[in-house]
Amino acid sequence: MNQASLNKSGIVAFRSRQRGASLLEGIAYLGIAAIVILGAVSLLGSAFGNARSNQASEEVVSLRTAVKKLYSGQTYPATIVSTLIAARAVPGSLVVDTDKKTVTNSWGGAVTVTAGPNGGSFVIGYPAVPQDVCINLVTGANGWTRIDNDGKTPITVFPVNAEAALGVCNDAAGNKLAFAAN
Repeated sequence: MNQASLNKSGIVAFRSRQRGASLLEGIAYLGIAAIVILGAVSLLGSAFGNARSNQASEEVVSLRTAVKKLYSGQTYPATIVSTLIAARAVPGSLVVDTDKKTVTNSWGGAVTVTAGPNGGSFVIGYPAVPQDVCINLVTGANGWTRIDNDGKTPITVFPVNAEAALGVCNDAAGNKLAFAAN
């Protein structure tokens, strides 16, 4: 609102109150907002990574439980995936193609479940796992007899420390994990 007043020389001068923000204030506001948004995106990315690790862990443990339940006291057949699909024992977070009888994980890797030597054990193949998820998945693993990654030095001692997990999960493009159980 403009207010009129007389100055020393008797001339009417108008004073106005400043409204809105100056350009510098606007730039400062946008800079702070950008920093807050970048921080939120960083935390969100970390949260999604942890969620993916938890999901992968739940998937392989769920598959292990289903296989043990279906074949309790029996030898394991050469391929087990088709039976898991028919029994609807595949976790809902995995993609199932009932026509092709295949199971795919979040990263597009074809999940396999096959018998080990002499049918006394089984192996869950879980490929295309990103390195960060792989490390979290392997360090949190228990109840397995062996974990390996496409011929690299296998892990047979649990719990797994971070250095051993990094030795197995050293492919940044995608790790081919194999979880063995009996």
